[in-house]
This record gives sequence, structure tokens and C-alpha cells, in this order.
Amino acid sequence: MNIWFDMDGCIVDLYGVKGWLDYLQNEDTTPYAVAKPLLNMRSLARKLNTLARKGHKIGIVSWTSKTGTPTYNSAVAEVKRKWLKKHLGSVKFDTIDIIPYGTPKQEGRYGILFDDEEPNRINWGANAYTEKEIFEVLRRI
Repeated sequence: MNIWFDMDGCIVDLYGVKGWLDYLQNEDTTPYAVAKPLLNMRSLARKLNTLARKGHKIGIVSWTSKTGTPTYNSAVAEVKRKWLKKHLGSVKFDTIDIIPYGTPKQEGRYGILFDDEEPNRINWGANAYTEKEIFEVLRRI
């Protein structure tokens, strides 16, 4: 089973960073770097590592900034990878796809998706869940 996670608003509290939108509009990556986790990362890491040992593939599929230039979006992707290393460093992700904003997340991907945005879950189809369902769904796998 492939298990995919969105980042912003799903496992990362990007929108909880004061002034996050102003930062993004000014092409400043600060909110991506300082955002707090939305979940207990130790618990998530333990569960993901257990699932990986059982043969499941763990991936990230997350968008860059909506209005970012290619240079800024490249910087965003790098900061997101650093955030993952800092907060989920023990997890060996099979894939980390940081893709341009609006790119359909389901393209070339299948399995389970956790995403806070309803249109992404609808487009994914079956096996798409909210961020609030992460631990509940992972327990059943």
C-alpha cells in the first residue's frame, strides 16, 4: 500500500504562522521553516516506520507556493525537505514530491492520501482522508 501525506495544513501548521501569507507573497520561506507540527511527530514516525517495515511505501505530495517564481518554489521545496528531516528524520520516505501549486496530486500516484483540502480528496477518489483521520486510518493498516 502506498501512503501519501500532504504537508501544509495536514501535518504542518503553516497557516498557524503569524503573517504566513505576507511571507509567501514576499517570497520568504520563513513560514515553511518555522511552522510547528500538527501531530505528535514521534507517534507518527513510529507508526510510519512500522508500516514501512511491513512493506508499505511512504510518500509526501505537497504543493509549492501558489504565486511563487521557479526560484522561490525551488527554495520552498528545499525548506520543506529540511522540515521533514527535522521533524520526521527517522522516517525514510520512498518519495518526496514537492510539486507546483495546483498540480493534480493523483497523477501517477495511488493508494491512500491524507490531505486537508477537500478538492484534492475528491479528485483522489477512494482512500482519501482528512488530517484528522491520520492515526485512525493508519491503525487499521
